Amino acid sequence: MAQVDWKRAVIKVGSSLIAPTNNQCSSKYLSPIAKFISDSRKKGKEVILVSSGSVAAGKGKIAHKHRPSIAEKQAMAAIGQTQMMANWAKLFDFDCAQILLTSDDLHDRTRYVNIKNTLRELLKNNALPIVNENDTVAINELKVGDNDNLAAYTALVAEADTLIVCSDIDGLYDADPRKNPDAKLMPIVNHIDKSIYDLAGGAGSDVGTGGMQTKIQAADKCINSGIQTLIVNGQNPTSFLMLAKGENPGTVFLPNKSLDSARNSWLRHTLRAKGRLEVDQGAKKALLDHGASLLPSGVINVSGKFEPGDAVNIYFGKKVIAKGLAMYNALDMANIQGVNSSKIESILGYSFGEAIVHRDDLVLL
Repeated sequence: MAQVDWKRAVIKVGSSLIAPTNNQCSSKYLSPIAKFISDSRKKGKEVILVSSGSVAAGKGKIAHKHRPSIAEKQAMAAIGQTQMMANWAKLFDFDCAQILLTSDDLHDRTRYVNIKNTLRELLKNNALPIVNENDTVAINELKVGDNDNLAAYTALVAEADTLIVCSDIDGLYDADPRKNPDAKLMPIVNHIDKSIYDLAGGAGSDVGTGGMQTKIQAADKCINSGIQTLIVNGQNPTSFLMLAKGENPGTVFLPNKSLDSARNSWLRHTLRAKGRLEVDQGAKKALLDHGASLLPSGVINVSGKFEPGDAVNIYFGKKVIAKGLAMYNALDMANIQGVNSSKIESILGYSFGEAIVHRDDLVLL
């Protein structure tokens, strides 16, 4: 049996677990998940929840026909979102934080960086981020499409090393277990190709199970970015007892490469630097010897035109020593170069924190 180890995980919980009767929230399936999250945090692990269920939770509160209109669904979500959050909050003795996203938020560079910074700050302060698609405003062209793929995007932006997708079956089978009693669970998937998509209900296949297609899509996104992905049975409390022991209760999709190598490769080779920061000896030593973030006090010159989230090269003398994502635009960076981090807000009128390039967004060259 494959061992499962992780430090920061995104756990996706769907509507059928949140609101099994499809009209109000329930703790029926959530208590074992909540205990797993609480116990994991006590071990020093970090967790982000992606939770569906706002429409189902508010369905009984809005008068509607057999098939609710978009406006009725959005009204359901507006009521159900507060109930869904309250339902989670009562299961924990620490703060829960609500984050509502649309597809636009994840594809806009500035908003993407802001989401990343918010998640980082919440985890630093021991809150549990709970992410959901913003169903009260999202319409078809704005929707991520499903919360499996939203969970994958969340794992990417949060730089998680693991995505755990809760399903209503044990994992991916070599046939549909609801139709074929001889179907066998696939505990490990090393590579996702057409044959795997066919098992999930791809074109020309009649063996797929409901909802598995989007789970494979989510796994595909993650493993190509160094994030292991698990599909587990969220209705079975044993799943979380096994996960707590580091055991795989379902199907694990192994990443193509390590998270560090995927991120470093992206920063090093894919992103074109739009700016240049020159640093002093102290900053060079902090970066190279101590793995520190870059602070404005160590910057002696700023050049180029860049926005928050753009890549910048970091120079000591004539040599590039690092590359990372800027937290501020070029003009603001120039205004705070050489100053103590405590003065950032008084100079700019705002602050994203003490670092101008965070160590999580930096690769040494």
